[in-house]
Amino acid sequence: MSKAWESVSSLDLKNIKGVCLDIDDTLSSHGKLTAEAYAALWRLKEKGFVVVPITGRPAGWCDQIIRFWPVDAVVGENGAFTFYMDKSSGRDVRKKFTTPGIDPEAQKKLASLHKKILAHFPFAAVASDQQYRECDLAIDICEDVAPWKDEDIKALLDLCHQEGAEAKLSSIHVNTWFGQYDKKTGFKEWLKAGALGLSSSAPKHDDWIYIGDSPNDEPMFEYFTHSVGVANLKRYMSSLKFPPAWITKKESGGGFCEMVKTLTD
Repeated sequence: MSKAWESVSSLDLKNIKGVCLDIDDTLSSHGKLTAEAYAALWRLKEKGFVVVPITGRPAGWCDQIIRFWPVDAVVGENGAFTFYMDKSSGRDVRKKFTTPGIDPEAQKKLASLHKKILAHFPFAAVASDQQYRECDLAIDICEDVAPWKDEDIKALLDLCHQEGAEAKLSSIHVNTWFGQYDKKTGFKEWLKAGALGLSSSAPKHDDWIYIGDSPNDEPMFEYFTHSVGVANLKRYMSSLKFPPAWITKKESGGGFCEMVKTLTD
């Protein structure tokens, strides 16, 4: 059972040096990155925290995020890769670490899976950011389309699994891919590779905290000792085997700001 974030103690957080976060409906609110949430990101950096978004969003978005946001790395497409800035040449150069385990036949298999999805769900539409993706297929369940029924979402997830694909539900998409990785694997493999892009050593396992909002964050809630759900996660709590340690009072970006205030005050 998750505890209220307002009950967290300074002792619980005394060693936190790194913050990992989901983006959609965790950092953002109703599809927008508010001034308050973006300022909270900057406050973390100014206080010396290592900041790593871990998102289902595509490579094209992640390229922009690592270049323009106050973050140290970004894990994208549910763990397929990590973008970071290499400073070894004396200037910032965007580089990519690819997570081991991606199926070399992934694109061909995804094309076949997409046809089967359309056969079962003629109304299905790919996410509007699909053209910027490298490793997965994202089906829009509410971002730019009318919200899907819960039973249809479950049937879509089941179909993907039956076809041998991984599939995860976010607050806006069902992401599916072929390969042995997820958000947790992507983050761990980046650390194992030396936390590329960090000028100093990465925080130890218990020195990180993670915040998310949906079922595709469950591997992270399981992995991290310190984990937080924003209040909108409550709609999924009954389906989670591994809920976060704490849950915020506010939803989405407001919940993120709530966590950051406690960490940085």
